[in-house]
Amino acid sequence: MDLIQAVILAIIEGLTEFLPVSSTGHMIIASSAMGIANNDFVKLFTVAIQLGAILSVVVLYFKRFFQSIDFYVKLMVAFIPAVIFGLLFSKKIDQLLESALTVGITLFVGGIILLFVDKWFNKPTVTEEKGIDLITALKIGLFQCIAMIPGTSRSAATIVGGMSQKLSRTAAAEFSFFLAVPTMFAATAKKLYDFYKEGHTFTGEEIKLLALGNVIAFIVGLLAIKTFITFLERKGFVLFGWYRIVVGAIIIGLYMAGHNLEVI
Repeated sequence: MDLIQAVILAIIEGLTEFLPVSSTGHMIIASSAMGIANNDFVKLFTVAIQLGAILSVVVLYFKRFFQSIDFYVKLMVAFIPAVIFGLLFSKKIDQLLESALTVGITLFVGGIILLFVDKWFNKPTVTEEKGIDLITALKIGLFQCIAMIPGTSRSAATIVGGMSQKLSRTAAAEFSFFLAVPTMFAATAKKLYDFYKEGHTFTGEEIKLLALGNVIAFIVGLLAIKTFITFLERKGFVLFGWYRIVVGAIIIGLYMAGHNLEVI
């Protein structure tokens, strides 16, 4: 992977991590299109630069992360299902990551769902994180597990999960951002551990690419979160739904036409 490819992937990560469009799906397709998807370092890079995106959440919502112990209890309760499901089905998840068709189908189906989310859940009673109880946090955490299917979008799953529990669009999106911190940190830590366990080491150039990637993901993530919240409050999810449908249909169409889209 060269410098330009690293920058492209980092921008994609920053743009898509917090949007309901599947960052994993976009990273898989982008790395495949650039012909670098089979490289072990690239696989690590696409996960490790999530740390930069995590930092953007912490910076934007700095005060919220130091307001109460109850805040962290909710995040841990919501995080637990992903840990359990991740440990139980890690091999199956890895197999799903090998199929671009899976990404295409989940993008398409998820897009259809997003077209109707605003109508389905249009009477919220919880408008801020303080109104979320532990049972609601756990239910949102269970929704997050659906995102283990590539192309689903962790953000989409948790936001829809939150809205199904009477959270407003903004409250659901913000809790999704907060939940991303422990979830993405754990995913990155596991990927780094596996990388070293397999006997890999970083070259000086790879360390530079990782540092650059995290900085770019951080900056783009800041802009993406601010823009997304404003857009969500005004327009809702319909545009994201159509975007997913179009991208998913293109991927499925290419696959059915016989193009080699297996990416890992």
